[in-house]
Amino acid sequence: MASDDLRQRREDRLLRLLDAENRHDLDAICAVFPHPRYELIGTHKVYDGREQVGHYLHERSNAFPDYRYELIAHHHADDAVIAEVWVTGTLLGSIEGAERIEPTGRGFRCRMAAFFLFRGDTLDTVRIYFDTATIARQLA
Repeated sequence: MASDDLRQRREDRLLRLLDAENRHDLDAICAVFPHPRYELIGTHKVYDGREQVGHYLHERSNAFPDYRYELIAHHHADDAVIAEVWVTGTLLGSIEGAERIEPTGRGFRCRMAAFFLFRGDTLDTVRIYFDTATIARQLA
């Protein structure tokens, strides 16, 4: 089991990352997470490295300018911090993909689970589990 000091450093990184995400601040994200890697299980997409993550954040911010995480709870594991979060956003821009989704002006709120995977106190990967149908129903 990770020491109390290591657990606290990991928790601090998680909180700093969520704050940077809520501000849509790529530089702050990379300060916490030097080689960012996001695995979005709900969409089967992986964004690896600053350039790809920057592109993902740009697209997400354009579609959902008010996209936010709200931490519900978190749990420590040997090599991870597992967080439950509420995610909210309003679809004010289009979403590109297999088919283009136009802005509806509607918002969503979805409970998600995120695994913040660490090597020591270095954040290695954020793996996010969510149900796309829950979000799609609210945006339609």
